[in-house]
Amino acid sequence: MGSVQAAGSVRARYLVYFQYVGTDFNGVAAVRGTQRAIGIQNYLEEAAERLNSVVPVRFTISSRTDAGVHALSNAAHLDVQRRSGRPPFPPEVLAEALNTHLRHPAIRVLRAFRVSSDFHARHAATSRTYLYRLVTGCHRPDELPVFERNLCWALQADCLDVAAMQEAAQHLLGTHDFSAFQSAGSPVPSPVRTLRRVSVSPGQASPLVTPEDSRKLRFWSLEFESQSFLYRQVRRMTAVLVAVGLGALAPAQVKTILESQDPLGKHQARVAPAHGLFLKSVLYGRLGAASCTLQGPQFGSHR
Repeated sequence: MGSVQAAGSVRARYLVYFQYVGTDFNGVAAVRGTQRAIGIQNYLEEAAERLNSVVPVRFTISSRTDAGVHALSNAAHLDVQRRSGRPPFPPEVLAEALNTHLRHPAIRVLRAFRVSSDFHARHAATSRTYLYRLVTGCHRPDELPVFERNLCWALQADCLDVAAMQEAAQHLLGTHDFSAFQSAGSPVPSPVRTLRRVSVSPGQASPLVTPEDSRKLRFWSLEFESQSFLYRQVRRMTAVLVAVGLGALAPAQVKTILESQDPLGKHQARVAPAHGLFLKSVLYGRLGAASCTLQGPQFGSHR
């Protein structure tokens, strides 16, 4: 669970789960250099400086999220090497220390685990689930309650054809070349991904709206699960499914778009706004001799 780096000094690796409201950040990844933009990773690593590790602590993030995207539960691994003679931090102490020294109120460490020295937070993940929140019945931006702004995509429509969206989503399930849904100019070794689950359902009524607003506003949830996704794949799939729900596309056209493998097509080039997207969970399978299944906090399905 640790490796010796110097006499009496042990490097311990941890997996940490953390959440954030992404509105104020340039994404989760650290921004290096003199740029004014800043990522969630910058704040995490700043907090980790207070652990007094012999070597600087760097977070390896499981799932990269863009500017404005939120996370109910993201994950990362980090190594902490305490001075000679000091034992590794218990995971709960590490999590508490990071939270104590985090300087931004929109970031919170949820939980920490000790893992083996060869564990990798990105490569070892077996499942990632994204949630996208929509709201209908909001014809002007000022009709959305302030507590929901930057947390959902407000559609200027009274309703969605959810049955058509569910039919269209079936064409995305399974293993496919998802080139049509990745951002152009973002090369990857392979655009083939396996979408294990996609759902379109009524979301929970927001407790943060007035009774008057709750009579006209309706929330919807889209969820996507895969081991990994292409860059902006979820937001592009969401935009296409919304187009189906608004009647701009027929469900069968989603299959045509998928098979085109063309990311520059008229419909699939649209990207849903970042602020409606949440990384909901990152899961890991069994890890080495510990024979345990690691997973972060589980959140409701917003149904």
